[in-house]
Amino acid sequence: MGIFFFLFWLILNGRVTLEIIIFGLVISASVYCFSCKFLDYDLGTEVRLFKKLPIVLLIAAVLIKEIIKATITMIGFIFNFRDIPEPAIVHFKTALRTDAARYALATFITLTPGTITVRLRDGEFQVHCYDKEMARGIDESVFVQLLLKMEEDLKA
Repeated sequence: MGIFFFLFWLILNGRVTLEIIIFGLVISASVYCFSCKFLDYDLGTEVRLFKKLPIVLLIAAVLIKEIIKATITMIGFIFNFRDIPEPAIVHFKTALRTDAARYALATFITLTPGTITVRLRDGEFQVHCYDKEMARGIDESVFVQLLLKMEEDLKA
């Protein structure tokens, strides 16, 4: 985390000089020590977060890919006047166990154009889709699989 503080410091300054580097190292170390002392943060937490970085980056890449695919699909609906979309509301449950993973899935669904998570209650999702084809496989999407993998990694 201290490295991120330092990199953030460098980005905010916009230039790199010896004084900025030294002052940035002192400020970054101070903020890191403050975080450890008063925010109940420790090096073990940082190591666990760093181990999860590959799956977080994979989820981000998949999210970007799915947003692009859904955007292209929505553009097709906009410019194709022959096909009339058939909106659908889909109800489904997933095997996700933690609230954080469920909320993440709800957010991923809402970020993807053409789908909106209407309700999440007791592990059951209610999702509105612009067209019924967008609802196909939503309960077993790649996001669910990645979040399940992340939950397993957290448990271990």
